[in-house]
Amino acid sequence: QVQLVESGGGLVQPGESLRLSCAVSGFSGFTLHYWSIGWFRQAPGKEREGVSCIRGSDGSTYYADSVKGRFTISRDNATVYLQMNSLKPEDTAVYYCAAMRGVYYCSAYGLTDADYWGQGTQVTVSS
Repeated sequence: QVQLVESGGGLVQPGESLRLSCAVSGFSGFTLHYWSIGWFRQAPGKEREGVSCIRGSDGSTYYADSVKGRFTISRDNATVYLQMNSLKPEDTAVYYCAAMRGVYYCSAYGLTDADYWGQGTQVTVSS
C-alpha cells in the first residue's frame, strides 16, 4: 500500500515563502521513477484545484497559471517538494499531494488521475 504524508504548511505573511514536502512510501524498493505526483489545493467554499505535478521518470512538470513563476515542484527518490514563493492571500488552502502509478498522468492538463492521496496540510497567507 502506498502512503503519502504532507508536511511544511503554516501561517505566513504575503510575499513570504514555504516549502511543502510529500513523503511517499510503499513496498520495499519503492521509487518515484514510475509515478506521477501532483499537488492540489482546496480553499473553503471552492472546488479543488490542481496546482502542479511532476513525472518521476524525467522530472517533466506542469503548473497552473495561478502559480506559474512562483511555485516550483521537484522530487528526489521518495519525496516531492513544492517550493512556494511570493505567497498571496489567495494561496490560502489545504494542500494535498496525490500519486498515480504511470508517468503519463502528469501532462499539460495537470495530474489527470490519482489513486493515492495524502491527508493535507494547511497553508494560510495573511497579514
